[in-house]
Amino acid sequence: MLAIIGGSGFAKLAGLGKARREVVRTPYGDPSCALTHGELDGRPIVFLARHGYGHTIAPHEINYRANVWALRRVEVTQVVAVATVGGIRADCVAGSLVVPDQIVDYTWGRKHTYFEGVEQPVTHIDFTWPYDAALRNQLLEAARRCGRPVIDGAVYGCTQGPRLETAAEIARLARDGCDLVGMTGMPEAALAREAGLAYASLCVVANQAAGLGASRAGISMPEIHTVLEATMGHVRTVLAELARA
Repeated sequence: MLAIIGGSGFAKLAGLGKARREVVRTPYGDPSCALTHGELDGRPIVFLARHGYGHTIAPHEINYRANVWALRRVEVTQVVAVATVGGIRADCVAGSLVVPDQIVDYTWGRKHTYFEGVEQPVTHIDFTWPYDAALRNQLLEAARRCGRPVIDGAVYGCTQGPRLETAAEIARLARDGCDLVGMTGMPEAALAREAGLAYASLCVVANQAAGLGASRAGISMPEIHTVLEATMGHVRTVLAELARA
């Protein structure tokens, strides 16, 4: 079964049929919100709003372990994470859709693993390629079939938040090879790998990152909201095509 994790600007999935909510308890505390079960173009899916239904949970305060565990608990096998990001690479302009293939993690203090505590064995997961190749290809093919341009491949730099980055920090991320910057990609991707879930991300570029192009002097939050309002319909179209497949 497919799960969709919605990020900023995508706290609800329009057109979800036969919707019902389920409260799931986990050993790691409460998820961001109840899971929403429903049908997207006839295929059963589960939807989770990463920041809560009212977008009240900051990136560094999200209970990522509970979110992923809850999805596994209801027998989800595939997870597509919708994420809002800033663009660093020149072609990652505002309004672009990107399916990243790599991550650099700059976060700190978050609960990053299920394998901790004296009762757990030391466990190392292979994270060479953090996104599931088959699910990435399915996303890219879905976008192609519905005529939505999507950039194939990018390095997602995950920062702590909730503040946006300085221009110097973005310059550092660029030197490190990052093409996108966001705040929620980790530890979500690593926890999905530990839980045995196929995980991929569909990123929406909301703005050029700090110090670049239109954001050279500063970042306009109203402009970000305008871009997200114009773009999230395309995300829904791609996800619906993925569900149909």
